[in-house]
Amino acid sequence: MRLRSTNDRLKIEHSIVAGVRKMLGRLLEGNPEIRSVVPGRIAQVKDAKGKVTVRITVPTMNGFKAIAFSDGARQELFISTSLTQPELEAALSRAAERANE
Repeated sequence: MRLRSTNDRLKIEHSIVAGVRKMLGRLLEGNPEIRSVVPGRIAQVKDAKGKVTVRITVPTMNGFKAIAFSDGARQELFISTSLTQPELEAALSRAAERANE
């Protein structure tokens, strides 16, 4: 299966939760250290109301796995990057704030 992409760094295999796509665009435009972001599974949750929030869950071979919460859903994000976890958390926080404006 071939992945569609935006700017060759946001890989789109299926839907992206509302609000998360805008946040990912902001994240990628300000951080050239991020090689790619692949959105994963979406699941409905009751506590994902309001602003977009992102939490890093585990390191992977080439970056980190994160969970984005928005509009009653959570979505896995696989982020390939050379950033450290604290640097990525700060970048995600800044991107989420800008996307929620």
